[in-house]
Amino acid sequence: QVQLVESGGGLVQPGGSLRLSCAASGRTFSNYAMGWFRQAPGKEREFVARINTSGASTYYADSVKGRFTISRDNAKNTGNLQMNSLKPEDTAVYYCAARPITSIGSYYHERGYDYWGQGTQVTVSS
Repeated sequence: QVQLVESGGGLVQPGGSLRLSCAASGRTFSNYAMGWFRQAPGKEREFVARINTSGASTYYADSVKGRFTISRDNAKNTGNLQMNSLKPEDTAVYYCAARPITSIGSYYHERGYDYWGQGTQVTVSS
C-alpha cells in the first residue's frame, strides 16, 4: 500500500514553468513505478509520463516530450514532474500514480496503476 499527495500546481503564464511534486508514504516507494496523468474539463484522462522504480527509464507522451521531465528521489519518497514551456493546452488537473513492479497493466493507461493522488490544478493562461 502507498499513499500519494500531489502539490505544486497553480496559475502560470504561457511559456512559464511549474514543478509538481508527489509525496509518497506507506510501503517502500522504490518498489513502485510512477506515472503522471492529466485531465482537462470535458476530456478523458491522458497519460503524461512514467518512470521506473530506479529512475533509469523514462517515457513521455508526444505532447509533452522535450518540455516535461519526470524524476524521482527514492531516498525522499518523492516523485516530481518539471514542466517547462507551458502552453494553454497543458491546463488540466494533474495526478500522480504508482504501481508495484508486479503489475501487468500498461504503463501508459490509467488502468495500469493501483494508487492515485488527489490531483493538483495547473492553469496556463495570460
